[in-house]
Formats: sequence, structure tokens, C-alpha cells
Amino acid sequence: MLRKCLCACSVASVLFLTPAGFARAQDTSDAEDRVQELLAELAEPGQEDWRRIENEIAGIWSRSGSRSMDLLLMRGKKAIEEGRIDEAVEHFSALTDHAPDFAEGWNARATAFFLMEEYSLSIMDVERTLALNPDHFGALSGLATMFEIMDEPDLALQALREVQRINPNRPETDEAILRLERSRGEVDL
Repeated sequence: MLRKCLCACSVASVLFLTPAGFARAQDTSDAEDRVQELLAELAEPGQEDWRRIENEIAGIWSRSGSRSMDLLLMRGKKAIEEGRIDEAVEHFSALTDHAPDFAEGWNARATAFFLMEEYSLSIMDVERTLALNPDHFGALSGLATMFEIMDEPDLALQALREVQRINPNRPETDEAILRLERSRGEVDL
């Protein structure tokens, strides 16, 4: 409810800024509606097309509404692909500075910090991502991985169960949950 109110306030403020603001506000509203439809599809058990749905959602989440912010995201991702993690952090930090309400900027920087094995910094950025977008299954999956690396199986399980709630079709999530439950003695080997 709060997220919808905040989104409505953001949309209203854009409408008063420029005539082009109306088009951006409409695009944002349409994108959010589409994400909600896709999340509902994704939550259906037995959804065979779940990878395509996740990819479509991730694609929508990767559009900030600003060409310059999208360019920072793209440059940071390219830097990661090329192994220039420090440079990626710089791009993502600029992105989070200039677009602090864009969840994907925080998630991207969390990924870079993860690759640097800076787990506490990564977790802080994941927390910000999830505050802005509680359904971010990628951020939750990353969080579970970090908690497992840090030998925090209870927290890892919590994050994985949230991923499973959003998408009950990911076999790797089911396998990770089962593995952690077994390691904790919750289910028989």
C-alpha cells in the first residue's frame, strides 16, 4: 500500500513538471502494471515459462526512465562482464547517487560488492533494493547466497523461502532450501 502511495506521489510530481512528464508517468504506470501481471503469472506453481517471465520482469526493472541513468547501469554491467569491478562500483555509485529511488542501481552495486567479497556492503545495498522493491527475486537470491557463505543458514533459508513465495517454479531454489533444511536436521537425509 505504501509503495503504491509513493509511486502515485512520484507520478503526480512528474505530471506537473513537463508535458513530456505525462508520457514518462504513463510509461511508469504501464510498466508497474505489467510487472504486477508478470509477478502474478510467476507465482503460479507449475509455470513452465518462468525463466521468460523472470527475464521480462528484470528487463522492466532495468529501465530507470532516464537515458543517462540507464547508460550508467549499462556501463557498470559491461565493466562487470569485463572484470573491471572497481569501475563497475563507480558507475553504480554514480547511479545510486543520482537515482536513489531506482532499485536496480542498488542491486547492481550489491552484485559488484558481492564479486569483491565485500558482503557487508553488498547486504546493505540489497536491503536498500528490497526496501524499494520487495519482490526483487534476484536480490533475495543473492542475499541467500551471501548468508550461506557467511554460515547463517537460518537467514539464508528465510531469503530462499521468500524467493520461493515469489516464484515457486525455480528448481535451484527448492534444492537449496532442501539442502539447508537437511543440514539443519529439519528433514531426513
